[in-house]
Amino acid sequence: MSEQELGITTSKEHETGEWYAELVQKAGLADYAPMGGFIVTRPRGYAIWERLQNHLDTWFKDTGVRNAYFPMFIPESYLEKEKDVVEGFDPEVAWVTHGGYEELEERLAVRPTSESIITPFLAQWIRSHRDLPMRVNQWCSVVRWEATETKPFFRTKEFLWQEGHTAHRDAEDASEETMTRLEQYERLYEDVLAMPALTGRKPDHDKFPGADTTTTVETLMPDGKSVQAATSHYLGTSFAEAYDVTYVDEDEEEQLAHTTSWGLSWRALGALFMTHSDDQGLVLPPTLAPTQVVIVPIWNEDSKDAVLEYAADVAAELDEAGVRVELDDRDNRNPGFKYNEHELNGVPLRIEIGPYEVEDDELTLVHRPDGEEATVDREGAVETVEDHLDTIYAKLYAEAEQTLEGEIREAESREEILGTIGQHGGYVKCGWCGDEACEVPIKDAIAAEIVMVPLAEDEEPIHDECAICGDDAEETAYFAKTY
Repeated sequence: MSEQELGITTSKEHETGEWYAELVQKAGLADYAPMGGFIVTRPRGYAIWERLQNHLDTWFKDTGVRNAYFPMFIPESYLEKEKDVVEGFDPEVAWVTHGGYEELEERLAVRPTSESIITPFLAQWIRSHRDLPMRVNQWCSVVRWEATETKPFFRTKEFLWQEGHTAHRDAEDASEETMTRLEQYERLYEDVLAMPALTGRKPDHDKFPGADTTTTVETLMPDGKSVQAATSHYLGTSFAEAYDVTYVDEDEEEQLAHTTSWGLSWRALGALFMTHSDDQGLVLPPTLAPTQVVIVPIWNEDSKDAVLEYAADVAAELDEAGVRVELDDRDNRNPGFKYNEHELNGVPLRIEIGPYEVEDDELTLVHRPDGEEATVDREGAVETVEDHLDTIYAKLYAEAEQTLEGEIREAESREEILGTIGQHGGYVKCGWCGDEACEVPIKDAIAAEIVMVPLAEDEEPIHDECAICGDDAEETAYFAKTY
């Protein structure tokens, strides 16, 4: 591949959609599948998902969650037991009607979510209060037959995710579980993806079907649109009633369990790539980068052996310390090509080693996000590299934080909401009466919606009046365009 073919040819700022599509393919993250709405996740893209998965899975297990796996097919009769789920997902469900040449006696849904196949088994497994809380999680794919344009990792008919399902004695325990998971998702964005996040509740009209409360993590993209980055639902007793999830308490009385569900999909990867990457290609935080450090030796015939030996020693030392390092000693590519290729692929830190570094017992370090260079002593390389990786993470977080802080504005009228989002994007917060009808004129005019309201239900609204209808405000609404 030539350098021209290798690089990104579109502008993130001016052609965001085209830029993103080009980034995903040229950085080796995904390809488009032959069926519309599906993608092939390439090894680099999947390796990043695995690293994200490992962080989250460890935190889940540390807080009492066990992994399981449930069938991808759900009998129609199971799905229909919870009417809100049927109504909420019906337009998006893919159905299996035949097995081979035989028509099935009962249609099978390809899971759009798994409450209706997991909850019946929780009902079987739970007998006593001693069985509670019960927490299971599965890593799997789900299918939602949405008619929207394919956008890798943001909008695909099949996507990878995790979905946790738990049962508890009472509302207090279940609500605490809901918040625990929300906080873990927020921690993932803050501490692993280098992305500041907002947390809140979905308005009642946008809750998960059948839920009492849906909490959300929202992240802002550079183009001013919000991404629903993860959700955690307190389901009350609606699913327990539908699927008979009961337990016997200490007084031998039968009680309904309270349930939760919570999930994060590979949309997190889309948000990650969109937030940090640039016109040179992929930018990744060191926490998730499959290769954290690339060493590029630069030699002429006289210095080749000495440079390669020096570079190999540095690579071995970093590798032994657990740094994910690659020594790029290909002799059929010049250093400039290698720099461009590794920048395109999102390697956070480059180490350049030529005759001068060997002679002076030094290393030249180059940061991927901004090209900052530093010449450092060879001695103590591991500690120095780890410090620089931490600095790169901090740079990425600071830039994303600066973007978010400047993109939360206030409005006191319909015209202000429309004008502000229309001109700037980002979030606009305003007083809201709580009526879904007041969202409609904003949605119809500029395709913006209420992405969240504050977590605390008793929080005073930012303004006394609803910005749309003028009635008394019940809470603060955050409007934004969304992915």
